[in-house]
Amino acid sequence: MRRREFICFLGCGLVCPCVALAQQSGKQAKIGWLASFSPRLGSEKLPVLPPRFSAFRQSLEHLGHVEGRDIAFEFRYAEGNYDRLASLAAELVEQKVDIIVAQNTPAAVAARNATSTIPIVAIAVTNPVGYGLVESLARPGGNVTGLSFSVGLDIFTKGMEFLKAAVPGLQTIALLVNPANPFHAATANQIEAAAQGLNVVGKVFQARRPDEIATAFEAIAQAHCGAVFVVADHVLSFEAAQIAKLSLKYQLPSMHQLRIEAEAGGLMSYGPDLTDQHRRAATYVDAILKGAKPADLPIEQPTKFELLINLNTARALGITIPPTLLVRADEVIE
Repeated sequence: MRRREFICFLGCGLVCPCVALAQQSGKQAKIGWLASFSPRLGSEKLPVLPPRFSAFRQSLEHLGHVEGRDIAFEFRYAEGNYDRLASLAAELVEQKVDIIVAQNTPAAVAARNATSTIPIVAIAVTNPVGYGLVESLARPGGNVTGLSFSVGLDIFTKGMEFLKAAVPGLQTIALLVNPANPFHAATANQIEAAAQGLNVVGKVFQARRPDEIATAFEAIAQAHCGAVFVVADHVLSFEAAQIAKLSLKYQLPSMHQLRIEAEAGGLMSYGPDLTDQHRRAATYVDAILKGAKPADLPIEQPTKFELLINLNTARALGITIPPTLLVRADEVIE
């Protein structure tokens, strides 16, 4: 859904009484934040909230919703254990939050299973129609709305094309997934289909916990894969530095879907700008707080995808990135 069409929906005056009344009464709106992983601890052992949340909060402030004055947050983190999301979502429902912001697909599904009445704003959700979160992208029809992670198979096909351009003659690629993520099996199937369309064989390797990643890379090397495609996942993303080191150890060019993984040392990444998605998610929260119904707020698909190339990693791998690929990059890390 294009932004212009979305703005038109925001102006329709579609009321969600429970939240609108809370705003009219002058009470703070309580926003539940449901995520798969906790923020890191700073030097003083205090939580350091990630830039994406900061972008979300700043966007809310620009829209007139100030934490401590108009809104309050209830944070729930699954510590990388997806099985905990259901109970954490139930806690937010018990806290009578006005809105739940779900940071990825597992969190959105857990929130939707916990409530059919509290508005849910999902960020970077994969296949919301297929997983029963919404009836359609244009008319969600329930209590879930937000932003999708991709626009279909194209995101995997493009990523694979970029990787093939960097690694001529690539024939076999390892797909690193987290089996604890209930949506990775379907995603791996999509990536395998994208690989087959480019005459590349995809082989799935699993890492459920950080201590399983090294074992997975040993297996990838033994299978003589020519590169590795790291599927977007909070657990794997949290271990981006370890994955980058192992990719260098086994001389495996890596493609990622999250830019922070290329910044941590991965060869390249291709995916939506998630910081921008968090900013845009604030406009959904703003609309709901002003009375809009999630059922009538279209799911917005990403319009901006970023290609990052880490030239330091390319040199360490002995790879020369073609000039034609470099000019397509949104950012080159040197």
